[in-house]
Amino acid sequence: METYKFDALVVGGGIAGMQASLDLADQGYTVALVEKEPSIGGKMIALSKVFPTLDCCSCITTPKMSAVAHHENISLFTYCEVQAVEEEQDGYAVQVLKKPRYVNENTCTGCRLCEYACPIDLPSAFDMNMGAIRTVRVPFSTAVPQIAVLDMDNCILCGKCETACPVEDCIDFTQVPEEFEFETQSIVLATGYETTPIDAKAEYGAGKLHNVIDGLMMERLLAPTGPYGRIIRPGDGKEPESIAYVQCAGSRDETLGVEYCSRVCCMYAIKQAMLISGSLPLADVTIYYMDIRAFGKGYEEFYQNAKAMGVEFVKSKVARITEDEDQNPVVRVELIEESARVVERTHDLVVLSLGMLPGDNPQPIYRVPIAEDGFVSVPSPNSTPSKTNRQGIFVTGAAGGPMDIVDSIITAGNAAIEAAAYIEAHKNGHAAQVPADEEMELAHA
Repeated sequence: METYKFDALVVGGGIAGMQASLDLADQGYTVALVEKEPSIGGKMIALSKVFPTLDCCSCITTPKMSAVAHHENISLFTYCEVQAVEEEQDGYAVQVLKKPRYVNENTCTGCRLCEYACPIDLPSAFDMNMGAIRTVRVPFSTAVPQIAVLDMDNCILCGKCETACPVEDCIDFTQVPEEFEFETQSIVLATGYETTPIDAKAEYGAGKLHNVIDGLMMERLLAPTGPYGRIIRPGDGKEPESIAYVQCAGSRDETLGVEYCSRVCCMYAIKQAMLISGSLPLADVTIYYMDIRAFGKGYEEFYQNAKAMGVEFVKSKVARITEDEDQNPVVRVELIEESARVVERTHDLVVLSLGMLPGDNPQPIYRVPIAEDGFVSVPSPNSTPSKTNRQGIFVTGAAGGPMDIVDSIITAGNAAIEAAAYIEAHKNGHAAQVPADEEMELAHA
């Protein structure tokens, strides 16, 4: 088994993982960045714009991805997953599984001729299943690395990609998973988040209503690289004239086991409402909310600007969503500020502001303690927001709890500082040691 040595291992190639990798690499430390997807970029690369500045997400993320790929101190391992971590005297031994792309990474030029030749279309996960991709493809237009990946589960082995490829033996149907090992002194967990399932609540259609979508789907509709190039209803392709947002559709809900506020939902709904008002100036946009939590710098002003643009904010509780004979969502809502009056309103499109869940459970592999909400536990979030109870293992971004892009970048910087300090102390023989039995107790706390 091949073994590589690095000062730090960063797990996850989203905005937090990339920033932590760059901050460590710029200090001269060697970094291995492991990403389970074929490309780095995380969820941010799929978004439209960031709040409250409304800067283009691709314009921010793409240069960061390029910087990671070309940094001399960063080794990029995409389409790989960490399988096991064992503590050693000099750090950690990390076993990594590399999944087969069925494409030779060393010779693929990213020309996409294999993609153009492939006859099989599949739903695009990058476009939230609203667009189409080929069985073999470069993941998306700005993917890093620009290397194709073949979905063998849906391949019919017609050989057209192999014939179209200008590089001999670049398409390799015989590839198998490979294992290799890292030796590293520190680990930064940047495993990100997932959203609560759109079909989790039967009251909101359980994912069966054609024109009830989630916030990430609307992000793709708003993005310049989106599947349709404009905002349309997925159900019938109609341009919506009335769009509603349902807040706390996956947060602050005991029935879903998500009792916490996901922090970003109010702001991304407000951002999207403002962008919709710019794209569809004649459309009515309504946000049904229980509370608006505009917590960050400039966020309250952003909220007030949305109201000034004509976005309707209705303090209410949405009881259920059904649809009429034309597939228009019908929202049954209790208007809190109008003597708890219950009404039904019909819209062309409804967006559920889903909550944030941990992107992964790192406890079995990394033996870090997990908090009640499922995110990595941080003992002192105010003073050391990235330091876990496990020596040499740090957390950043949404792996430590719901947070927006700004806070993810800030915690990435903190994780890099903490990891660098630990590496230096470890090299000089001053790293604090926790007895193995005590460490196990902390990990299961």
